[in-house]
Amino acid sequence: MKKILLLSFLFATTMLSAQKPVELPLWPNGAPNNNELTNSGQNHNNEWVSDVTTPTLTVYPASHPNGMAIIMCPGGGYGGLAMKHEGHDMAPWFNTQGITYAVLKYRMPNGHHEVPLSDAEQAIRMVRKHAAEWGVNPQRVGIMGASAGGHLAASLATLYSSDKTRPDFQILFYPVISMQKGVTHGGSRQNLIGENPSQELEQKYSLERQVSPRTPQAFIMLSSDDDAVPPINGIGYFLALRDHKVPASLHAYLPADMAGDSGTTSPTSVNGRKNWRSGCVKGSYSRSLNLPQRNKSNYE
Repeated sequence: MKKILLLSFLFATTMLSAQKPVELPLWPNGAPNNNELTNSGQNHNNEWVSDVTTPTLTVYPASHPNGMAIIMCPGGGYGGLAMKHEGHDMAPWFNTQGITYAVLKYRMPNGHHEVPLSDAEQAIRMVRKHAAEWGVNPQRVGIMGASAGGHLAASLATLYSSDKTRPDFQILFYPVISMQKGVTHGGSRQNLIGENPSQELEQKYSLERQVSPRTPQAFIMLSSDDDAVPPINGIGYFLALRDHKVPASLHAYLPADMAGDSGTTSPTSVNGRKNWRSGCVKGSYSRSLNLPQRNKSNYE
């Protein structure tokens, strides 16, 4: 079901093409921390990457930029990265919307919980640094993530260290949010904070507890039949955002065999895919996200 949700983004991508991507080292002068992994990134059929020690940002500039940029954090339970379907495959679709799209290959924590978040902060610094070059408005840079990548995206949205690394919006696909047992995704918790973390560390990365009025606006999407990441993660985060009066929209999809023919609830039907895509463009990327409009003289 989760792959179906993401594939809904990719309608007609076989007929679309993105600009040639540019892969940039995230820390050309060396990272400020170390995950102590020794393998230099194991690539499995260009779909799954593990043991990342040298993080990168792969940027797909839009041919006709509208000023918006999105940084994608693939999921993988903080043990690896699903770089294809939760990363590169979505580039053509976003580019056709005029959005500059970037895929973050971030380091696994391997017992160092601060490492992935430092990579996410550096990624947003990098996009804003190159904003003029890529036709991006520095005030329209968002973070996006799926599963554990959704946890990383929401971590940046709630735990950013300064305004320079605060995203302007967040887009979360079936995100891991909480680190509380019985709610969280077990593998993500184990890999990020360990088997027996302190209460302080568990609460720090239970992001429903870290929302504030300064948390950026959010678009959250999940499937109601997710048996890996309990839907209560995304729902609880949405409620926390609402409690702090942060603009947010939540979209929960029924399993295909439970949805009606109208297509209003299921992204698997023809009408559902059409309506869902339209909702993403009109809702998450323009209307429900209250972002500064582009200045044509600066971004075209």
